[in-house]
Amino acid sequence: MKKKITALMLTLLLVMSLAACGGTPAESPAPESTDTPVEASGTTYTVGICQLMQHVALDSATQGFCDKLTELVEANGDSVVFDLQNAAGEPTTCATICNQFVSSDVDLILANATPALQAAMAATNTIPVLGTSVTDYATAMGVSDWTGATGINVSGTSDLAPLDEQAALIKELFPDAKTIGILYCSAEPNSQYQSDVITASLTELGYTCKNYTFSDSNDIQSVATAAVSECDLIYVPTDNTAASNASLIGNVCIPAGVPVVTGEEGTCAGCGVATLSISYYDLGVVTAEMAYEVLVNGADPAEMDIRFAPQVTKKYNADICTSLGIEPPADAVAIEQ
Repeated sequence: MKKKITALMLTLLLVMSLAACGGTPAESPAPESTDTPVEASGTTYTVGICQLMQHVALDSATQGFCDKLTELVEANGDSVVFDLQNAAGEPTTCATICNQFVSSDVDLILANATPALQAAMAATNTIPVLGTSVTDYATAMGVSDWTGATGINVSGTSDLAPLDEQAALIKELFPDAKTIGILYCSAEPNSQYQSDVITASLTELGYTCKNYTFSDSNDIQSVATAAVSECDLIYVPTDNTAASNASLIGNVCIPAGVPVVTGEEGTCAGCGVATLSISYYDLGVVTAEMAYEVLVNGADPAEMDIRFAPQVTKKYNADICTSLGIEPPADAVAIEQ
């Protein structure tokens, strides 16, 4: 759906989009009306964004995507309209949002987090879909023989930082720990994947690992309380429910004197002592570059390999490290609070 439209028609399109989807396109104000309609200078693309929930990591990925895609498209003499919808953590709402995008015939769907990706895949096999903040596409798509490209209308970016390096960070900081509790949401399959992979690495390093899973935010406090009573250290993988409830985890672990290492920076800011994390903003930028290739250059998502953030950074939470008497790694960067 690549159309040259008049400024008046663009205004009407935005009004119709708001009526159909109940959302506000991000940073895409309607142009001022004029007495004589003037034809837009280039193509206007409509991108539907389905974000699972609000927390720092997902918000940053969306922002990086919108900023970079706007920059790229406008440099080409075109424009882009974003219809940003938040599912408030409900996979069923992701499905409703993605079905609305299909009905609106958007040019591309950005699915931010695994449940959003799964909903977009179920909604369309023709509209290009790009995922972001998705840890493992094979797990999300139920594919066992992963080759890097999906072969269907889906591609995107992964937020996975190397799990063997995260295990090495734990060994560097806590060589004398014996038992590590891995705390995550059982409803998030990518968290289970991370738990399986890092458990193998930690076991090789001599640790004993135990899984502690919660079904939703209502269970976090009781599950975390059980974990700190039985473990020397807690590891929280990249997990959306945990990220949006990081302070709750911290309220249990910090008073108990049990340190938490996390899979990403946003969670670490709320409850952790250290992390090996990507920049979610940069991840959104990489995803936007893929979107530009699809929208403007006609690239086929089926043939595009899953991409990753350009770098990972070792970071620490200065306040929590101080309160627990932990010396952060010399080569780590303090998280900005």
